[in-house]
Amino acid sequence: MTRHAADRVSIAAVLLPAFALLGACGGGGGGGGGGSVVGTAPGAPTIGTATAGDASITVSFTPPSSSGSAPIVDYVATCTGGGASRSTSGTASPLTVTSLTNGTAYSCSVVATNAVGAGASSASVSATPRGVPGAPTIGTATAGNGSATIAFTAPASNGGATITSYTASCTGGGTTRTATGAASPLTVTGLANGTSYNCSVTATNAVGTSAASGQVQVRPLTPGTSYNTDGVLCTYAVAEFNSSPSVNANASAFWSCNPTRAVIANAIPNHAVGTFPNPANPNSIRPQQVQATFTLTPTVTSATGNNVMIAGYALNGVKFEPGTNGTCDGASPPNCNFAGGGGQWRMEALPPSGFNFGTDSNNAHVQPTGEYHYHGLPTGLITKLNKGTAMTLVGWAADGFPIYARWGYTTADDATSAIKELVPSWRLKAAPDAGRPATSLYPMGSFTQDYEYVAGLGDLDQCNGRTGVTPEFPGGIYYYVATSAFPYVHRCVRGNLPN
Repeated sequence: MTRHAADRVSIAAVLLPAFALLGACGGGGGGGGGGSVVGTAPGAPTIGTATAGDASITVSFTPPSSSGSAPIVDYVATCTGGGASRSTSGTASPLTVTSLTNGTAYSCSVVATNAVGAGASSASVSATPRGVPGAPTIGTATAGNGSATIAFTAPASNGGATITSYTASCTGGGTTRTATGAASPLTVTGLANGTSYNCSVTATNAVGTSAASGQVQVRPLTPGTSYNTDGVLCTYAVAEFNSSPSVNANASAFWSCNPTRAVIANAIPNHAVGTFPNPANPNSIRPQQVQATFTLTPTVTSATGNNVMIAGYALNGVKFEPGTNGTCDGASPPNCNFAGGGGQWRMEALPPSGFNFGTDSNNAHVQPTGEYHYHGLPTGLITKLNKGTAMTLVGWAADGFPIYARWGYTTADDATSAIKELVPSWRLKAAPDAGRPATSLYPMGSFTQDYEYVAGLGDLDQCNGRTGVTPEFPGGIYYYVATSAFPYVHRCVRGNLPN
């Protein structure tokens, strides 16, 4: 039976007076010579081993050679570490001290107690409690060809022991596939294209394996699989006057789907625009002759994407062109040319770029030809479409796949899942590339080369796209997303371009 400090005080309070009384009455009889017997506490136990457990240490010991002047009533094991002490009591070895902090080193000792009190402490023995890690936090799953790349973050607790590996598991179609590695992301292969999988991650240390993270759903892509977009916005038209002071012209765009998707437009936006010309953009908006065609059966053919300059066209006939022709060279100071030049460092138009291209609140500006075009989210068009916080089809990519703005389903294949803002898998590099113009002149984000793609970091692939269901394509399709962070609009396409 285990007794704690309060029990020991009670026992001592009851027994000690009795021993004192015996001492007072125990003198020699007859002669009247008085005397008293002084009680003694037990000796120190002999410490044994300390065995670490999950938030606990089990301490073994042997009883002291002397129990003192009264029987030993219990033992107390105390472990001290991290500025705190924990104790437990019992009548025999071993004793297990609980509520300890995994990963903290503790020094443990034992004392014996009899009715007189606690004896001397044993020597100390050290141990560090350890348990399995906490569960990792699941991130996103990026579909590949027969594969899924799973992102996650490390658990808050490693259980007191270094995490040696992580395992991603994807279950679907009656099978489970796994991948093991030292860090995020992990790529699970051997999956069936077109099958939905639920994926999770566990962490392992020397003690064992954690509980699984939450799940994320993914459906691997099938290269060469065609999608049919015929019948979606095939008669869409824009015909209205734009009274913005910088425009004062009719906006027109007419879409059709026979035999291919086609648009005829004048590139005049159908929403309010900023002031053009402006000090950083000396060009005026002028009507254009836009004629573009797109396949009605787009096909995912590239795993990594093919770079494009014109990403596609918005529903109002305004083109998406996220990059710039501006460059800087590696001279000190650098020679920078907003209109081109032969420099190897490609300027970015949108913040956090240190270059001012005179873009308006629609993330757009005007080329020397007078063509208004979007470098990022077409905010005025999104407002005009008035879908609110919902998946909003804003245009068609050069390879025929749809372009949506910002929002998507939390679970790509589940239209009943919550709407969230989709996040790119690109990030700023931790340090500038060698030979880059000084960050004191141009902060990180000023050049395209300042960014790097990390598979699984966000919701989208390297071309800012993913596969899933949408309001217009309830059976699922590959689609691109215009996002609020780099690359803003896709810089590559996964499908074939028209001849």
